[in-house]
Parts: sequence; C-alpha cells; structure tokens
Amino acid sequence: MTVLVAGDPSMGLVIGMGLGTVFIGLICIIAICYIMGALIKLFEKKAPEKQTETVSAAAALPETDKGELLAVISAVIAEELGESAEAIRIKSVRKIS
Repeated sequence: MTVLVAGDPSMGLVIGMGLGTVFIGLICIIAICYIMGALIKLFEKKAPEKQTETVSAAAALPETDKGELLAVISAVIAEELGESAEAIRIKSVRKIS
C-alpha cells in the first residue's frame, strides 16, 4: 500500500515526465541525424557522374563464352532451386554492376 504524503508527485505526473523525457530525447536524436546528414552532403566531394551503358554480359563476351556462361548460370540456378538444368529457361542475361 502506497501512502501519499503532501508534496509527493502523483503517479500520473511521474509517468508523464518519464514519457515526455523519452520522446524529447528521441526527437533530439532525429534532429541530430538530419543535421549530420546535411553536413555530410555539404562536405562530400562531388564525383563526376559516369555514363553507364546498358550492355548485356552475354553480348559483351565472345561467342564461345556465351554458351559456357549460360551453362554455368543455369547450373547454379538449377542447384539452388533443386531442379534439373533442362527445366530452366534463361531468357536474357545482363550485367548488373
């Protein structure tokens, strides 16, 4: 049993102050993250943009390597899916990076 003495804060006030402190702290952390992001963008060296070409990996290789590349890719996919390589059809291959 809790005995309230004159001058003791009520339970609601304690809970309110605790929640308020937590939310004010979280808002401060968010503000700090935005400020740090702006500072990083400000001092970041701007690299020249590269012109990217969309060239498929199979088209960039000589003709003899295309079949080998497709065989390796289909074998890996078949192994991961647990199926035979004949059940897999590769429609296109392109370089991601």
